[in-house]
Amino acid sequence: MKKKTPFIDEPAADTDEEKSKSQLKREMHALQALGKELANLPKEQFAKIELSEELYDAVVEARHIHQHGALKRQLQYIGKRMRTVDAEDIREQIDTLSGQSKHAAAALHHIERWRDRLLEDGDTALAELVAEFSNADRQYLRQLMRSAKKETLGNKPPKSARALFKYLRELTAENTGE
Repeated sequence: MKKKTPFIDEPAADTDEEKSKSQLKREMHALQALGKELANLPKEQFAKIELSEELYDAVVEARHIHQHGALKRQLQYIGKRMRTVDAEDIREQIDTLSGQSKHAAAALHHIERWRDRLLEDGDTALAELVAEFSNADRQYLRQLMRSAKKETLGNKPPKSARALFKYLRELTAENTGE
C-alpha cells in the first residue's frame, strides 16, 4: 500500500496528538483523583460546589457506590465527564472549602483553649475573657466553671465543661457575626 502524504493545506495536528500517551494518562488520572475527591467531600461542602448537571449526577451516583470495581468504573466515567469542564475551577472551589474547614477547625481549637484556660486559671482567665467579650455573662461562666471542676473531681461526665464550650462557641459567633 501506498502511504498517504498530507497536503500542505491540511490543518495542523490536534494538540492532544502532540502530548505523549503517558502525559494523557497522567491527566486522566488527575481528573479521576479530582472526581474521587469530589465524591468524598462531606454533604454540606459538596452542595456548595458548582458543577454541570451531568457531572453532578455522576458524582452523586459515585457517592452511593460501595463496591470497588463499580466505584472505579464510575470514577473513570467522572474523569471522562471532567474533560469537558474546567477542572481548575473545580479545584479552586474545593481548595476554598477546605480553607474554610481549616478556619472552622482553628476557631474550635481557639474555643477549646479558652475553655481549658478558664478551668485551669479560674478568675484570671475569666477577667481576660470578659475584657475581650464584653457581652459575656460573668456569673453564668463562673457557675459553669465551678460545676465543671466538681465533675472532674468526682469523675463524673463533663456535662458542665461541654456547656461551657457551647456557651463560648455562641459567644464567639455573636462577636464575629457568624
